[in-house]
Order: sequence, then C-alpha cells, then structure tokens
Amino acid sequence: MKNLDSSLYQHLKILVAEDNDINRLIVKSILGKWGNEMKLAQNGNEVLAYIQSEPFDLVLMDIQMPEKDGIAATIEIRQLEDTSKKNIPIIALTANGLIGEAKKYIDSGMNGYLIKPFTENQLLMKIHEVFTEPKES
Repeated sequence: MKNLDSSLYQHLKILVAEDNDINRLIVKSILGKWGNEMKLAQNGNEVLAYIQSEPFDLVLMDIQMPEKDGIAATIEIRQLEDTSKKNIPIIALTANGLIGEAKKYIDSGMNGYLIKPFTENQLLMKIHEVFTEPKES
C-alpha cells in the first residue's frame, strides 16, 4: 500500500458520526492534524440534522450508534431532495469485518468502509478512493 500525501485532503469539512469517545478522539486527532474542519455527531439523528443544516465534503459514519444507526442514516441521506446533500461521500466505520456486512453498507448507499481499528494511512487511502472513484449516474 503506497503512502499518499495527506495535504491532498486538507481543508475538508467532515462530519464524524461516532458515539465512542475513544474512537472519536482518534479520528479527530488524525483529521485535525491534516487541517480539516470537523463536526461530531453521536447518532444518526444528529447526522441528519447536521447534513440538512450545513454543507459537508465527507461523512465518516459509524455503523452502530444509538437512536439511529449508520445504515438507516445513510438511507435517509440518499433520499434527500438536495442533490449536493444526498450525494455526499459516506465512509462506514465499523468493527464488523464480515464480508456480508460490507455489502450491506455499500447497498445502503455508502461509498466505502473501513474496519476499526484503522491506521492513519488506511483512512487517507479510503478517502482518496472515495474522492477519485468514478461517479455513478
């Protein structure tokens, strides 16, 4: 796996949906080091409120959250009328690495997924992959 320059993805506005304090701190420290602006949501309802109220470049979406999980939140985002909001790149963050689960994340509308724990380089590579993959029409 090659190393990318994190400066390619600095100054992004990223919504981090994560209910675990330690995981939130890890993601926040990585993204902050890269020079990104972040908002933190602890459940899918907060994610939807943020998405509808302000623009984001990317969502890092925990799968298992209280109130509304990441899959349900993603499905609702993909049903929004505003094209810029409904097409936002979403990367699932999950502790569940089963192959069948990954298909569920993609089928729900997520653009990719990362299995926790992940390294800084794995996060950077996944962000790069999501921003460079061809868009479906």
